Amino acid sequence: MIIIPLAQIYMWKGISEEVSKKIIAGVTDVFVDLGIPKQAVNVLIQEIPKEHWGIDGLPATEARPDAKPP
Repeated sequence: MIIIPLAQIYMWKGISEEVSKKIIAGVTDVFVDLGIPKQAVNVLIQEIPKEHWGIDGLPATEARPDAKPP
């Protein structure tokens, strides 16, 4: 059986390309450590606007107004 994992990461909109690359590499490394070939690993980062992300019953823009993406 061939395993082709897809890891989905949801983050607030605005992460840098450098951070995105680090996330992709780090998540891939986790699967490689489990014995899955690097070329089989897929990582999808979806950036969600803070106003579309709910925390404590509020949009993140209100619940965490000072929080910024890395």
